[in-house]
Amino acid sequence: MELLNRIRIVMVNTSDSGNIGAAARAMKTMGISDLVLVEPKEFPTAKATARAAGAADVLYQARVVPTLDEALADCQMVFGASARMRTIPWPLMTPREATQFVLNEPEGASIAIVFGREDAGLTNEELRRCHYHICIPGNESYGVLNVAAAVQVICYEMRMAVLAQQQAETGGAPAAKPVMPLEITDWDEPLVSAEDMERFMKHFEETLLDIGFFDPNNPKQLMTRARRLFMRTRMDRLEMNLMRGVLSTVQKRLKGE
Repeated sequence: MELLNRIRIVMVNTSDSGNIGAAARAMKTMGISDLVLVEPKEFPTAKATARAAGAADVLYQARVVPTLDEALADCQMVFGASARMRTIPWPLMTPREATQFVLNEPEGASIAIVFGREDAGLTNEELRRCHYHICIPGNESYGVLNVAAAVQVICYEMRMAVLAQQQAETGGAPAAKPVMPLEITDWDEPLVSAEDMERFMKHFEETLLDIGFFDPNNPKQLMTRARRLFMRTRMDRLEMNLMRGVLSTVQKRLKGE
């Protein structure tokens, strides 16, 4: 179950501490224990502990951080739990489809699944921080899930995928080979973290400003589409160093160095 130890549940601005406790309980029943809370409205509380029931240990070791950046800094893959992007389309999948991407991650890679506010979900800016979006296909006439219930569904799918993989590896029924847009099971360099990706995107935007390609007064969706491109590419460390070297060279040439 090593893979489950690399899955992080991130809850953003949760208003009801009872949902945090219920999410901790949902996580523990599926063997996932890494919980990070971004600016919860109320925590810790007795209500959260009561709702956690036998999962108080998951609750007590949860980290509270001030920003989503800090919650995702060391993660190589980030999923956002949301119906869909509100501006331009983003890669969208069901929880079961998402498990195939998780199973295909290199050994040691950290995976974050981000859940938003009870009343408004994740903002567009937060959704843009995610490589992929997960949508739970519920009843079309009423598909709204409580955040703790959504955590339970997604954690369940992750656990079932890991169990199926283990069964296949020990001589059980063969697991279906996932069809992936890019297989990276034996990559030669570590994939970049979310923190490194944010540094790159800032460097990229600065360079576009320097060469006059990006007009901040009329941005349209340029940086959002550029982010979608690079998030989909999943650069490794050397690839990012190469790209940043190109950007730095362009900036130096502009300065006459």
